[in-house]
Amino acid sequence: MKHDTSKATSGTSAGRRTVLKGFAGAAALAGMGGNALAQQSREAPALAKLVSEGKLPALAQRLPSAPLVIQAEKVGVYGGALRRGLRGSADHNGILRMVGNQGLVRWNLAFTEVLPCVAARWDVNANSTEFTFHLRAGMKWSDGKPFGADDIVFSIEDCAKNAELYKSVPGTLMIANKPVVVTKVNDSTVKFTFATPYALFLEQLATPLGQYPTLFAKHYASQFHPKYNPNVAAQAKAANMSDWAAYFRSKNGDIEIPARWGNTEKPVIDPWVVTEAYSGGVTRVVMERNPYFWQVDQTGQQLPYIDRLNFSIAQDVESLMLDALSGKLDIQERHIDSLQNKPTLSQNMQKGGYRLIELVNAQSQQVQIYLNMTHKDAKMREMFANKAFRQALSLGINRKEIIELVYLGQSEPFQTGPRPSHPWYNEKLARQFTNHDPKQANDILDRIGYNRRDAQKMRLRPDGQKVFFSIDVIPTLNPDAVDSLELVKRHWADIGVDIKVNTIERALYYTRGDSNEHDAATWPGPGGLDPMLDARDYFAQHPQGSRYAIPWTQWFASGGKDGQEPPESQKQRKKLFDDALATSDLKKRGELMKNVFDLCAEAFETVGICLAVNTFGIARNNLQNVPRSYPNAWSWPNPAPALPQQFFFTRT
Repeated sequence: MKHDTSKATSGTSAGRRTVLKGFAGAAALAGMGGNALAQQSREAPALAKLVSEGKLPALAQRLPSAPLVIQAEKVGVYGGALRRGLRGSADHNGILRMVGNQGLVRWNLAFTEVLPCVAARWDVNANSTEFTFHLRAGMKWSDGKPFGADDIVFSIEDCAKNAELYKSVPGTLMIANKPVVVTKVNDSTVKFTFATPYALFLEQLATPLGQYPTLFAKHYASQFHPKYNPNVAAQAKAANMSDWAAYFRSKNGDIEIPARWGNTEKPVIDPWVVTEAYSGGVTRVVMERNPYFWQVDQTGQQLPYIDRLNFSIAQDVESLMLDALSGKLDIQERHIDSLQNKPTLSQNMQKGGYRLIELVNAQSQQVQIYLNMTHKDAKMREMFANKAFRQALSLGINRKEIIELVYLGQSEPFQTGPRPSHPWYNEKLARQFTNHDPKQANDILDRIGYNRRDAQKMRLRPDGQKVFFSIDVIPTLNPDAVDSLELVKRHWADIGVDIKVNTIERALYYTRGDSNEHDAATWPGPGGLDPMLDARDYFAQHPQGSRYAIPWTQWFASGGKDGQEPPESQKQRKKLFDDALATSDLKKRGELMKNVFDLCAEAFETVGICLAVNTFGIARNNLQNVPRSYPNAWSWPNPAPALPQQFFFTRT
């Protein structure tokens, strides 16, 4: 599918860089002038009827003067209800991933470029400390009230930076531990100012956690805020809420909580608005088209094409699978995309009237093993911190067997780093020590002092204790990791190393990791297509995710006051990464990141199994404009960046 064939243009003037983006097909429409485009746009029959009855303003009055033009692969027709499944009462991100893509900017389909969305264009100063966004004049919320700079200032300055509403300012709005300052230039222009360069800000805004600027409608949400309503505390008490912040969230939600979709009165800028809310005990969520939606196709038809979304709520994956197989879901990948389900879904395509779509895994690693190099036990810490020990373990894994048995041959041996398709792919980081060589592994372990064995042929540490440790894994979240680790357990037993595959529930997994109580842990390794959005495996960056050395992340986060001081290589990578964050020039940024990857390869801190496996979803045969392939990532919250507002049903 093709959304944008134009090229970005840039130039410098008085030390400023201006980024302008447009859409193929938009030029001819824009040639009429913005107001002419709005005048000549067309709308869904149901909305046209409301206009004729005087119940809705004319379309030209509902669209911004320059609506966002989406170049649909096929010009669609109006109508129909799209069916999708949720799992239980806390699957709110299943809704976000379908409609929650209306930030200031958005990703292109390839996950390589940031495009206009709510912002028609933007200016960035020379050192990437000031971002000025030009909004779409005349844009409106779903209740018909104007959307503009005041809403964005309110969302950030009054909400995201409010210590009672948020314990800390969201990370996407921070750089060098200092929050952004957002100011209104005029009704349709807003400026974001950072204390230090933040060249990755646009990419961060394109992720779900970058949606704060467009999350709250000031005219509605301010009635639940003490700055604008001195009686809100009493109103919160009357509503049986603990404080005004809880009351505010119950009415307005947040990016990742069910309440975001739990209030039918809350104005939004999404393609569809909630008419049957997501709340406890319901069996479905319904969303109807937004009559004020601010996007059109290349012929001027207002989007979305589809009238409504019906989210059925199942209690388990088996129920979702049955719905998929029987043709009761129009598009679904969430919860049913395990490789074990693929043969069944493949065999029933004709019967179910659907086709398979490919989801390109944005992660790097399917099963990343993190040996705790900051272990509280000195002997364990010494063993895990020995790079040769880690290399020997890696050489002892028969990755080809794991790929064949667990992943049905759908992957390849891999350590970590950007995927082979990424321009920053680093061969050494990705492939070193991935061959199965038990002889070399045994030789290394003998050489570094683990040459004695017990009666069961298991190796002993220099202090006489058996070489044994446990690896924490969450079976409900990563069942494939359990299967992989059981094979790793056998492979490592062959070289005299004994492990326990420690299956635990998610809360305990985090508790053990956060308190540095784990021997080792596993998680799918991120950073395959978005290496700068999640760098946890490249240096100790993530306070919960860099599980080979959580105390190092604490040291970085506290400026050396807490945690454990990391080695020099880690400090160098942290500095290089921070420099890359502040570098606007993509080529220079890539050079800095290459140095990060080279140092990471040299340190060899984590042990990977195989390249993260592509998965799949289903789409009904009569659902059009769904790409055959698109990324699968939280930072590219599929399928929303594929623009479901331009999906449509063929009439059969």
